[in-house]
Amino acid sequence: MSAKVYHSGRRRATPRPRPGTRTALYLRVSTAEQKPDLQYDGLRGYAERAGLDVVRDYCDVAVSGRREGRPQLSALMAAARNQEIDCVLVWKFDRFARSTRHLLVALEEFDHLGVRFVSVQDQIDTDSPMGRAMFTIIGAMAELESSLISERVTAGMQAAEARGRHLGRPATSPRIVSEIEKLATSTDLSVRAIQKQIAGRASRGIVGEITKRARAVRPVIS
Repeated sequence: MSAKVYHSGRRRATPRPRPGTRTALYLRVSTAEQKPDLQYDGLRGYAERAGLDVVRDYCDVAVSGRREGRPQLSALMAAARNQEIDCVLVWKFDRFARSTRHLLVALEEFDHLGVRFVSVQDQIDTDSPMGRAMFTIIGAMAELESSLISERVTAGMQAAEARGRHLGRPATSPRIVSEIEKLATSTDLSVRAIQKQIAGRASRGIVGEITKRARAVRPVIS
């Protein structure tokens, strides 16, 4: 097993990089037992062949690709926004992005910031014509993914309704509604107090809606 030690987010002690070559490596492993050696060696080798100067590397350890909180990825994005790097180098898309949509958002931000993005195994470099074309394709895929999810949700709701299933929160029974209306119009109890009076058989939001409606039409006593 490799004896390499990785310091997440470390700044590398290298000679002053040439303009436009300041490169950050991003690596991720899903468990603490896994080592990023394969990713690291591959990225370093690519950077050397491409004439890129690695100035910092970021490695998230034991963090799922689906989780929002990846501190080293957040630090990488901050470095890009602060114009501290010119290029981001990753091993594969799935080591970097949580989803197609997340990848697109990140690529759009890098494009806006003028930061080059390279995925070694996917052979994508946003500085190349093929890379720019792939950027467009990824955008179309993200839009398609969103549309398909929306269509599946709509189809599922329609199928459930066709089978007589109630969607959304359960309806409040007429008896409980009547109790709330009576308390609302005959007393000055607060919404919280009314909910307590009905033993919490309806949420505070429901009680509030019914109380407001009932008191709006309550006769004014001269």
